[in-house]
Amino acid sequence: MSSYSAVIGAGTMGLGIAYVLAAAGDTAVLVEAEAGRRDGALDSLRAVAEGAVSRGKLERADAEAILERLSTVAAISDLPTEGADLVVEAVPERVDLKHLILRQVEDHCAPAILASNTSGLSIDGLADCLAAPERFLGLHFFNPVWVMALVEIVRGPRTDPEVLDAARALVVRIGKEPIVVNDAPGFATSRLGLCIGLEAMRMFEDGVASAPDIDKAMELGYRHPMGPLRLTDLVGLDVRLDIARHLEKTLGSRFTPPQVLIDKVARGELGKKSGKGFYDWD
Repeated sequence: MSSYSAVIGAGTMGLGIAYVLAAAGDTAVLVEAEAGRRDGALDSLRAVAEGAVSRGKLERADAEAILERLSTVAAISDLPTEGADLVVEAVPERVDLKHLILRQVEDHCAPAILASNTSGLSIDGLADCLAAPERFLGLHFFNPVWVMALVEIVRGPRTDPEVLDAARALVVRIGKEPIVVNDAPGFATSRLGLCIGLEAMRMFEDGVASAPDIDKAMELGYRHPMGPLRLTDLVGLDVRLDIARHLEKTLGSRFTPPQVLIDKVARGELGKKSGKGFYDWD
């Protein structure tokens, strides 16, 4: 393996990032410690490729080529020590966990670009654990990664301008549209999206309208492709609660999570991944 890209974490986002890297011609390695998730990762990505073929979006030979460029390993230590062009961590939004992963990656293979897919944690704070913070930045992808065009590049105060330029070129090369934002709480997208999402939850909580009608108001009235409550179900209510609590601490009470969100997460109603959120997905 001469050069490669790697993604740490085979959850929803990690799978999507690995897929688009492989679709752009990269050798893409998924690192996943959990055996069941690791074993199912390539089957999930095959289903994505097969779906694209069935819809006429992808030729069969191209789908097979994408899958041949994808592989999985159980640990960061299983990655080649040389040739890492890009490593993206896509693990849960816990600073301690991300610090552990980022240190391990840097010590093992020192990629040209080391990135986090965090949707709201401070890039500079995450970089505190690194010996070379200048090679680190945020690459915030959106779900589903193979469909969504946007990638939010988050520039930390210690990010090298050449690394930023390389990240921007990479995002364009994989067929996405980059925006560059400075490291600030919620960046641009999480902050804007969460404002709408939290207000929609408050309206639902207050009995203003049903979830489908609140969503339809934004879809038809403001041309949003998806309403804020359905989007919350796809993102994950637990994810949105974590972001809201983080932004409440950093930006104030306007990001205080509504009780309906807290209660649903406590009941395990996390959205599509659990079968129920603001909608029933079964």
